[in-house]
Amino acid sequence: MFSKNFTHFIQSFCFCYPFIMSWYWMAGGLLYRWLIERREPLPDAPPQLDSYPAVSILVPCHNEAANATEVFTALADLHYPDYEVIAINDGSKDNTAEILNGLAQRLDRMRVVHLARNRGKSVALNCGAMLARNEILVCIDGDALLDVNALTWIVQRLLSDGSIGGLTGNPRIRNRSTVLARLQVGEYGTIVGLIKRAQSLVGWMFTVSGVVCAFRKRALQDAGWWSPLTVTDDVELTWRVQISGWRVPYEANAMCWILMPETLRGLWRQRLRWSEGGTHTVLTSSRHLFRLRLWRGWLVWANYMLSILWSFTILTCMALWVLERLGFELNTGLPAMSMLPEWWGAVLTATYMTQASVGLLLERRFEQGIFRTILWLAWYPVSFWFLQAVTAVVGLPKAIARVYRPRGTWVSPDRGIA
Repeated sequence: MFSKNFTHFIQSFCFCYPFIMSWYWMAGGLLYRWLIERREPLPDAPPQLDSYPAVSILVPCHNEAANATEVFTALADLHYPDYEVIAINDGSKDNTAEILNGLAQRLDRMRVVHLARNRGKSVALNCGAMLARNEILVCIDGDALLDVNALTWIVQRLLSDGSIGGLTGNPRIRNRSTVLARLQVGEYGTIVGLIKRAQSLVGWMFTVSGVVCAFRKRALQDAGWWSPLTVTDDVELTWRVQISGWRVPYEANAMCWILMPETLRGLWRQRLRWSEGGTHTVLTSSRHLFRLRLWRGWLVWANYMLSILWSFTILTCMALWVLERLGFELNTGLPAMSMLPEWWGAVLTATYMTQASVGLLLERRFEQGIFRTILWLAWYPVSFWFLQAVTAVVGLPKAIARVYRPRGTWVSPDRGIA
């Protein structure tokens, strides 16, 4: 049904897209290391600043009774002279309100605001920002432990360049009791860090990490603050801040220790939400993006669109393989994805393990023992590449529907096995 040239194109696309992107991320990560990180002190030895402007830390909380005491006690011990902590209780149904009130009585820097009902993370952050006394806002999740030196690194980066409107920090996974959690430790070390480094060099960040990020109030004002109509507030705001003319780089030294899903159900829900929200942002931002001054955003936009196309293509080829093995004679002329390790599989595996080695070597300055996770990463392409492809395909129609359907509340995510 399809010509040989078209079939060859499909085969080449299935192979070349992950191959090229892997080497692109490695090149970006190594160049970032050479140009920026090699000149910096270690994360636990931040520079002395000429001034220490006051900072407001915003922590939206929804049903965080299990984490609140640990999180806010850690925030009270940060190595920074002038900051406040604002906890926003977003209609929690457990005893989060009582715990936050008790913590505020004994932690001098802490204030609490209670929303009568669950309005969503974006509304909670907007409320906190309106109450904040300071220009620099640092945002973390209600289960995140901010590194003691993170504020110094964040402020140092913002003071270094007045065009920076926001920045993304460096989330580090702290729950590692299952194979799934260890795979995600490897993922953050071998892919997420490389991507953020490469995008920071290009000058357009796809998204800040919502669990640890910072913004200037002026940039938020220009961008229109957090939107309650999106499923991933961090992605959507990152794009609007950059479209408004501000830069959003990566600050790897601003570390934050986070909890991640340790069940397949929890991981699926998280990644589907990320896919839906990311696609929704890319679709809704397209009409504002294509101006000459925003050309850096075109590169990230095009890559995201290609990733969706690749996901549909690879899953179609895999479906054809399954149908052919079941005895169906389809005669489409399209290549059925082989489930056995052929030459292209070996090349992609070797490329991925090279990428993993590069990523983990770069991350050793933040976690000395992280290179041991490479033993778990042989399973990564099978599990996570497939998961990312499926969530991209499932998330596309949901993202299109999201354009016409607002979202106002949130539910507590899977934070690992207690």
